[in-house]
Amino acid sequence: MTYDEAIKRIEQLVTELEQSKAISMDAYLAKAKEAKELIDFCQKELTGWEKKMEAIVTPEQ
Repeated sequence: MTYDEAIKRIEQLVTELEQSKAISMDAYLAKAKEAKELIDFCQKELTGWEKKMEAIVTPEQ
């Protein structure tokens, strides 16, 4: 999964939860768990990119 795919899925989950008038707690928890996993994935990706950018901007001498 790519960062962009993860962001799109998070947005989809949020929309589903916002538009749902009646959702079981099990379904809500499943969506919340998936969203949390995707958010964790995105944070790791961003941290990796930040380190790569720092290496480019401030290369070792």
